[in-house]
Amino acid sequence: MNGLVPAGGTPLLIGGKLLPGGSGTFETVDPATEEVLGYAANASAEDMDAAIAAARTAFDDTDWARDHAFRAYCVRQLRDAMRDHIDHLRAITIAEVGAPLMLTSGPQLEGPITDLTFAADLAENYSWETDLGTAEVMGITSRRFVRREAVGVVGAITPWNFPHQINLAKLGPALAAGNTIVLKPAPDTPWCAAVLGALITEYTDIPAGVVNIVTSDDHRLGAQLVEDPRVDMVTFTGSTQTGRAVMAGAAATVKRTFLELGGKSAAIVLDDADIAAAASYTAFSVAMHAGQGCALTTRLLVPRAGYDDAVAAAAKTMAGLRAGDPTQPGTVCGPVISARQRDRVERYIEIARAEGGRIVTGGTRPEDRPRGFFIDPAVVADVSNSATVAQEEIFGPILVVIPHHGDDDAIRLANQSHYGLSGSVWGRDQERVRRVVNGVRTGTLSVNGGLWYSADAPFGGYKQSGIGREMGVAGFEEYLETKLIATPA
Repeated sequence: MNGLVPAGGTPLLIGGKLLPGGSGTFETVDPATEEVLGYAANASAEDMDAAIAAARTAFDDTDWARDHAFRAYCVRQLRDAMRDHIDHLRAITIAEVGAPLMLTSGPQLEGPITDLTFAADLAENYSWETDLGTAEVMGITSRRFVRREAVGVVGAITPWNFPHQINLAKLGPALAAGNTIVLKPAPDTPWCAAVLGALITEYTDIPAGVVNIVTSDDHRLGAQLVEDPRVDMVTFTGSTQTGRAVMAGAAATVKRTFLELGGKSAAIVLDDADIAAAASYTAFSVAMHAGQGCALTTRLLVPRAGYDDAVAAAAKTMAGLRAGDPTQPGTVCGPVISARQRDRVERYIEIARAEGGRIVTGGTRPEDRPRGFFIDPAVVADVSNSATVAQEEIFGPILVVIPHHGDDDAIRLANQSHYGLSGSVWGRDQERVRRVVNGVRTGTLSVNGGLWYSADAPFGGYKQSGIGREMGVAGFEEYLETKLIATPA
């Protein structure tokens, strides 16, 4: 596709070297055309072992963890290299992820690159040591200091839906905090991670072994990374089911885990809101990137009296956002990532019908797109909050509309979920809105269309939506240990 993607496929990055995979190569496919784009290095267990060893050596035997200014410089180098190759990266992202062009100027590409600035600035400006003053204990007066230090070797396992955003939300803070890292990206989007290896080796001074990138279609390599005792921390973004397996695998060595998992977030519309406008806004957000976002508000909770109007408004919006070519500027809903994911979405449509749901619009493959993993955005009505489509994360463009009977009932329905990742509240009475916000058990909330996403904003969930926070100072501190030191006063 370009100079960043060699004809023979993208290599691994291990110990500062770009290497072929011990298990050959595997295909990466354009979800909009079903055509094979090319190949990525397919790592073996031996490759993963070498990557972990390289990261361990780089952390233990170099000054990387202690040279804050140098780390900030290197993170900015990576940012600048990505900016200098933005057109190539954009083309790869659209082709491999199926990401709509419009999103690459935001969270699919340009936004995460800019966010590296925040991580670099933290490396320079963070208070690495705090003086607690003196205290007398058992007749001894001591001066105490709290020092923050890097955790060590970080294993990062990332998904395919927003690969640049999630890869960089882990790489940036982890590196700025002084860690070394082994990144294993999803096999659906290996190029988006592997091209970082080419940029790092050619355009940055990041020392050998500090960043290692291991692409593979073998999920067992993820388990290997999680379980290896040389790895001090695992950061994982993906499904709650896999997150449980990550926790179990990390338990044997009691390593730190950061988990950003699934969601089934609710948009709560109060009876004093513009119900049609709120429904339309929510439908638009669920159609974006074919609904492949963990924080999307895929449950729309509306007052019973405004239910029909909300369903009609959501359906009108969805019908105008048919799945289309992601290379076109006006496309909001591109393809889902794979045939497997399209089949999953279609299966949930059939489950909704079987449970008495009404498919108001969408949920079928576009007739004008015989190739590609497209499915038109769907509105599902007339199901309860306990229905399968209202409780399980689908990762497709399906919005479920559910009536509520007042503010307290809306809070109850929103919290009636294993998840607690995100949500929104729509209403004019600020006191009522504040009460609803306080009642919803979720990690992020939007009020009347406010956007919470930014580099300095901690993102994460309650309940089975995860452990810890990504981004912001809180996300940076996930990658730090706390050391308490006492000296004679």
